[in-house]
Amino acid sequence: MHADTQARFQKYVIANYTRYPVCLERGVDSRVWDDEGNEYLDFFPGWGCGILGHCPPRVVAAVQEQVARLIHVPNTWHTDAQGLLAEALCTRSGWPAAKAFFCNSGTEANEAAIKLARLHGGQGRFKIITMLNSFHGRTMGALSATGQPKYHAGVSPMLPGFAYAPFGDLDAVARLIDPETCAIMLEPIQGEGGINIPPPGYIEGLRELADKHNLLLIFDEVQTGMGRTGTWFAHHHWPVQPDIVTLAKALAGGIACGGLIARPEVAQSLKPGTHAATFGGNPVACAAALATIETIESDGLLARAVEIENRFRKRIEALMESCPWVTEFRGRGTMIGIQLAVEGAPVVKACMERRLLINCTHNTVIRLLPSLTLTDEELDRGCAILEEELARLGQTAS
Repeated sequence: MHADTQARFQKYVIANYTRYPVCLERGVDSRVWDDEGNEYLDFFPGWGCGILGHCPPRVVAAVQEQVARLIHVPNTWHTDAQGLLAEALCTRSGWPAAKAFFCNSGTEANEAAIKLARLHGGQGRFKIITMLNSFHGRTMGALSATGQPKYHAGVSPMLPGFAYAPFGDLDAVARLIDPETCAIMLEPIQGEGGINIPPPGYIEGLRELADKHNLLLIFDEVQTGMGRTGTWFAHHHWPVQPDIVTLAKALAGGIACGGLIARPEVAQSLKPGTHAATFGGNPVACAAALATIETIESDGLLARAVEIENRFRKRIEALMESCPWVTEFRGRGTMIGIQLAVEGAPVVKACMERRLLINCTHNTVIRLLPSLTLTDEELDRGCAILEEELARLGQTAS
């Protein structure tokens, strides 16, 4: 990385991120290049936002066309792009009578869902049950919903009204419900918490609890949505219809865009003046999101997500036979977790040195969120590097 770039960051940019000593300049599909011309294979594009990889052609073209016509207008006006995107999401949700609200990020989408749940709950009903090891965002409402104390450190007290149950434990959720509860909120598959897939009957059981106690069921699909798990939304893997679904990350193929969709009788609680997002649903983001949906459908990428999962699973499970410190493969589509019995940070560092970009979450889970456009050749090439470093990790640890 050029010394002047690093010096400029040190002088002018707040150091709230731990940054790698690399300056990325351009990207195509699952490859990126730094300012010294080095090429990297990216198995974690855009922290989950790059569902189509870097600079997907239809998204680039849609943004270029839209930005030359109309960049932004307030939500006091109509735009074709926002209406078309709302229709596209609602009709793919499985409950086409739903309605959409747009914002700019996952944490904003979850803040809107929290507010909507409380507005709909009415006087005296404000509590929301969320799950341990969840992650819902960094703003104070979404952070309060996040069931990980490490993220609360230094900024407590959290906002009142949130209670946490172990993920997968229906009885624990039931014990937390009281007359002030208005909703249950969770990621159908936990992402930052370690790619945790719910046990059989859990999602269905939550719907039954919500119906029994007149609660809303909210699915945070910020990481799982937009085809990531092989279906448009992860909750489509279960015969359950939620009341609110939140979206962001991959929604617009790398352009900042967030939102939620809700059943109409719930959505009507967001009346004029109750909530807003100045840049939410802007024409550029909506055009990018429509191009993302078109690409996923035209190129058969929902089916490709399943193919990618199966190929990763076969390779990693084979590795587990000779590497006992690699203890479990968890995945749905291109949402993949590799559980280790040792710290995973050295693997991330070693893979980066070999020009493979991956992630470690919860200290011992290698997290991969590759794009739906990842080729078999790229997958095998990256897996070969990852497998070698995982094998070396166990030898070093012993």
